[in-house]
Amino acid sequence: MKKIVALLSIVCALSVFAFGGCSNKNDKPSVSDNDLVEKYGYQYTDTSAPILNEQGAKDIAFNVYSSKNASALDYNDMKIMQDLFEATNVRVSWENVSETVYSTQKALIFSNKDNRPDAIYHAGMSAGEIIRYANRKTILPISDYLQYMPNFSKILEERPDIKQQITNVQDGKIYSLPRVEEMGLLQNPNLLFLNKNWTAKVIQAGAVTGLTTDDLKDGIRLTSAQMEQILTYFKNNDMNGDGKSTDERPLNFVYNNWQGNQCDLYGMFGLNDNLEHRVIKDGKVFYTVTDDKFKEATNYIANWVSKGLIDSVSFEQSQDNFLANGKGAEKYGAFYWWESETVVSHPENYIVCQPLVGPNGDQTICVSNNPEISTGELIVFSDCKNPQVLLTYFDRYYAPEISAQINYGPVGIVYEEERDENGMLVNKPVPEGKTVDEIRLQNAPLGICYLNDYAWKNVVNMEPRAKLRSQRLEKYATPFVPESVTPVPNLQFSLEELNVLSQYENNVNDYIKTNLITWLTKGGVTDAKWNAFKTELTGKVGLDKIQQVFQAAYNRYIGE
Repeated sequence: MKKIVALLSIVCALSVFAFGGCSNKNDKPSVSDNDLVEKYGYQYTDTSAPILNEQGAKDIAFNVYSSKNASALDYNDMKIMQDLFEATNVRVSWENVSETVYSTQKALIFSNKDNRPDAIYHAGMSAGEIIRYANRKTILPISDYLQYMPNFSKILEERPDIKQQITNVQDGKIYSLPRVEEMGLLQNPNLLFLNKNWTAKVIQAGAVTGLTTDDLKDGIRLTSAQMEQILTYFKNNDMNGDGKSTDERPLNFVYNNWQGNQCDLYGMFGLNDNLEHRVIKDGKVFYTVTDDKFKEATNYIANWVSKGLIDSVSFEQSQDNFLANGKGAEKYGAFYWWESETVVSHPENYIVCQPLVGPNGDQTICVSNNPEISTGELIVFSDCKNPQVLLTYFDRYYAPEISAQINYGPVGIVYEEERDENGMLVNKPVPEGKTVDEIRLQNAPLGICYLNDYAWKNVVNMEPRAKLRSQRLEKYATPFVPESVTPVPNLQFSLEELNVLSQYENNVNDYIKTNLITWLTKGGVTDAKWNAFKTELTGKVGLDKIQQVFQAAYNRYIGE
């Protein structure tokens, strides 16, 4: 019994420590609507004016809990947060924890009703969690407060597709705020880069047909047969001139990574594959793994692996290892990534290829389901006092100029104080010894924002790296995706549908992953094993049930 009491004492102590910045809700007075306006000057219509007066800044405060990147400053110390306080007079006390701590304490935060924060930023709420805590009246229906949120309300009016992706199916209300960063990048997370100097040697040796050195420029069009000839020469020769013919890595990627993965290789067979193997095709939810062309593609790719043309490390390495191994002496003949500048020390030696043309003449690429609209980013607890003030404050995050600073860092650190000739925010030069990512992660909280085409054309310049990605994808990727194929958007599910997904989805994913990695690395799949796989997948494993759920949710999304 003493051990149990001692353990409970430790848990209580840890809880107090974890929520040290959160005041007891019962000790926090609520301010009447009249006092908010008359005493504290609360207003929400003028989005350029303070939300509260100076007295309101002294008397009203909110506690917001948030995970943060290890490199980031405490949010209380971030310039953008201090600038927002100056502009709004809304005082927010941030309690930052690591992402690991948040994931382990998430349930405890929601259950501790006597000592919860007012809101959680970077909440990472799933559709199931939204339904669960909405049913328990734990979280606030934000859609009941839209009148106090002019920026967000305008977004919902102009973008019904966003509204569809964040509306709870059970009661038609919105319980979380989204993050929207639309650059047109995430749908196509791969570009194929080829070492032009090495390829010139292949051409000069007469080891590849139908190519001349004049072809070695961005946008080169290669057939799978030509690529096989090039990769074979890379493998068998000392391409980097270090006296060894064993350290060259012909074709590289990071298997099942969110970018720079293997999925574009399936485009050689007309499949717009992705990590979920799920796309919308002709208005229907389609699984690439049910198509016999998937077997044909897998065997073709497995043959390249068996011959050593695809570096076997591609199936084991982490993203960090892949990037580290690309630096220094050249070892990569070809690789998939968004830009060569991140991967290799001499990016000028690499050219961007069109998608490979397969043996049957197919030429298309991966269509990723990585969302540019992220749901569940911020929730407000139902017992938050004066929630309209807090939501008006967070509504300011959706103004394009603020969104840019939330997402990339503040004016004065990331952006110049002076605008460019078009009145747009422009990036400051990166300090010597620093990288763009280091500056951004340190100074930007990320999270809720709204950066769309209007913002990029009128308010803020894309950072150079993103602009380069966008230009390359526009030329060498997106033209090769058929109009009939689109990513699966964020879909909202009913509780019954979520139960079906919970019952089958993990098993389906594991079944596909286990078989696919075996086929790719051990010589392919026989007709008999492929037929057995399809029978099992759409029968006992339950893919057909998952497909029905996604189709029903997609039909609701498009209004059918």
